[in-house]
Amino acid sequence: MPTSDTHKKVAALAPGAPPANASNTSQGAVVLGDTNDDAAAKAGGDGWNHGRQRAGRKGKRNGAGGGPGGQDRKRKDREDRAHFSTKRRRPQGGNGNDEAADGAGDAPSYMNIQFSAEEIAAEEKRPKRKVAVLIGYAGTGYKGMQINHQEKTIEGDLFRAFVEAGAISKANASDPRKVSLMRCARTDKGVHAASNVVSLKVILDEPEAAKTAEASTEEGEGTKTNSAETAGDDQNLEVDKAGEAGDMTAEEALTARINKHLPDQIRIWGIIRTNNAFSSHQACDSRWYEYLMPSHVLLPPHPDSFLGKKIVAAVKEKGEFDDWKTRLGETFDFWDKVEENEIKPILSKLDDATRDEVLRRLHVIDDLQQPNQLGAEDVEVGGAAPDGSNKSPAATAVETGEAPACETAAPSTADPQAMADVQNDKAAAAPDAEADPADAEMAISSWYTASEAELAVRDIKAAYITAKKRYRVSEERLSQLQGALDCYIGTNNFHNYTILKKFSDSSAKRHIKSFVVNRQPIQIGDTQWLSLKVHGQSFMMHQIRKMVAMAVLLVRSGAPPADRIKASYGPKRISIPKAPGLGLLLERPVFENYSKRAVQSLDRPPLNFDKFEAEIQSFKDKHIYKRMWDVEERANVFHTFYNQLDSFATDYFLWVTANGFDVAYERKEKGDRVPKGLEAQLGDDGENPDEGEG
Repeated sequence: MPTSDTHKKVAALAPGAPPANASNTSQGAVVLGDTNDDAAAKAGGDGWNHGRQRAGRKGKRNGAGGGPGGQDRKRKDREDRAHFSTKRRRPQGGNGNDEAADGAGDAPSYMNIQFSAEEIAAEEKRPKRKVAVLIGYAGTGYKGMQINHQEKTIEGDLFRAFVEAGAISKANASDPRKVSLMRCARTDKGVHAASNVVSLKVILDEPEAAKTAEASTEEGEGTKTNSAETAGDDQNLEVDKAGEAGDMTAEEALTARINKHLPDQIRIWGIIRTNNAFSSHQACDSRWYEYLMPSHVLLPPHPDSFLGKKIVAAVKEKGEFDDWKTRLGETFDFWDKVEENEIKPILSKLDDATRDEVLRRLHVIDDLQQPNQLGAEDVEVGGAAPDGSNKSPAATAVETGEAPACETAAPSTADPQAMADVQNDKAAAAPDAEADPADAEMAISSWYTASEAELAVRDIKAAYITAKKRYRVSEERLSQLQGALDCYIGTNNFHNYTILKKFSDSSAKRHIKSFVVNRQPIQIGDTQWLSLKVHGQSFMMHQIRKMVAMAVLLVRSGAPPADRIKASYGPKRISIPKAPGLGLLLERPVFENYSKRAVQSLDRPPLNFDKFEAEIQSFKDKHIYKRMWDVEERANVFHTFYNQLDSFATDYFLWVTANGFDVAYERKEKGDRVPKGLEAQLGDDGENPDEGEG
């Protein structure tokens, strides 16, 4: 079968399109990484029991990868078994296999590419090599970095591109287990990664027939251009020049071929040969993450909100009002000034009845049984649009990352001066935030006529957002935040910072090496941003986002961070919200021990990202940071998230008050379900903890 036919067959699996032979695809699909540790240990799928996988584990015990210790190695083994485990069922057709795994149902699969037995038999057999593939991606619009047959994931697009580029044979295109696909770090839905690693066995050389067919295909499509190709021209330029010079290695040539089949928000930086026992997950020593957020999240809750009232009442009851006022510093009277200068003029134009209705509706969200995910990855609003959807334009912005066009790319967070240089251009190109900044909170559009009270609420919330954007954080406030982050350093029990973990679970203990806020804020348009960087051995699902939310909530509420954070490591099970995934970025994984061993005894190159720093920085500026700025400018994700937490009439978060954990709601068991209105903030127990990190 010509390679061009392969391209057609694989193209049917592109995001948004069902497989060309969906009926066959669903039969052979395999759901990987969708079981918890205990279930995985019992299942022990064939992929894990394969001889080379056993060799990989043996190599690990002998020092390959240099894991952080016995307990951590056992935990990694369980996670790897979960990655490969699957339930088996009766043999089905597809890809010449006598067996196929269950789990895909009748739905199209993103990771099961079907070829006939004749096509597979006719394919040239070529050797596979174990490699580490260095990648980066903007996670907006994806369901995370995981193997999932029914959802659009980063790994799904990568696997498809490997097949299209000829790095994975037709015989192995139906099952990622056949090439020992393993990612270094899972990431949650919508989370970005400037640098990540996947390990697998690939075909490095390209047969002449494939080269001829691909050249013919490219010649026929030479006149086709689109915005995605144009956006990626600068990233492919160096590769094209190297190819013309004829000095590309096999790894570089494969990198170039795969990148041609990937969207611009997913890039492969390079491919590095490893030893056969290498596992990117097992060999990773630690990981660096960055979290970016507007500085206005450190403003205290509005005194008229539910949480604001509870905080004031508690400090007065405890006789701690003066100390609390001192901790709030310059933010103590922030809202008083906003009410006097911004809100009173709006209220003065209303009649008494309308004014009362507006004041009643401003700071109250009390129906916890209704799903409301304002500020989460998917921004949803009440009411349904004519097409049956209940998503506002801002919802689409958060989910897809599509924001109003802006020609100025944001520079790196490492260069605050460069950020300042583009401030004016960015502000000019950004949408008018004051025109309709409440899109994420109110479904007011051409198909709905708003009442006078609703219009007033919209105007007032717009004024609140504008006032927040004017806030500039003080050194004292940054010191308070750093003090909270310092409480995470060391080995602690983070069972409250994830889901489905008990205090007695040894895997809940994680080691944090550092957690630092950059003292130089970043100015983008009207909004000031803060950069937080955390370095740890490994992280559980939602852990980083919950750590950020805990620190921010304590600082903005004027609570002493050290006491509460240390108490959160104890047995009491409290509810900690997860900060928006929009700001989270996997900076890079670290393979220090493996790299030393690779150079000293394996005759392999070290595994790091040093030679790709310039490309990675350019990608971060253009595809990650810019997406964050644009989506926040359009959807006000952070404002909406913290405003919702302040307004929920619930005792879930009363641990921020002077009464501490004594008055906070304690979830006893995992069956103690979270109200639907809080699932987006807390993380639902129905989620799979093995499907994301951070």
